[in-house]
Amino acid sequence: MSPRKRYWLMKSEPTDFSIDDLQRVGTEPWTGVRNYQARNFMRDGMKVGDGVLLYHSNCDVPGIYGVAEVVSTAYPDPSQFDKKSKYHDAKATREQPRWFLVDVGFVRKLATPIPLDTIRAHADALGEDFALIRKGTRLSVLPVSAAQWKTLLALP
Repeated sequence: MSPRKRYWLMKSEPTDFSIDDLQRVGTEPWTGVRNYQARNFMRDGMKVGDGVLLYHSNCDVPGIYGVAEVVSTAYPDPSQFDKKSKYHDAKATREQPRWFLVDVGFVRKLATPIPLDTIRAHADALGEDFALIRKGTRLSVLPVSAAQWKTLLALP
């Protein structure tokens, strides 16, 4: 029996990397995550074939703009070793990397984005454990239950 598919929400500022960028390139390594909990989700939780909701943050209309999928197992984020990268980590070594990433593949762009305001308006249906709308949660990678995934993609 194959393991159960999981679902995730991954945030990106569209000026850095958007659903349009992912559509254009097809597959992208999800570099630059520098939060241990988000790293652990990618390193320990994500499996090839898992679903991803691509969320645009820090923009005029934050929200979910597309669907992607995890297309690789986790591996060390090369940007941690690059002294010219804004994601360089002087404490990371190739022998003991601190940061990991997965490759994400384009599935589809949503015909109509799902704005954060709409998501908040359906908080009861999503449940109090939905991290995106829970106070104090600012992670760039969040788990999404199968029920939350279905609810979110069914929103008007």
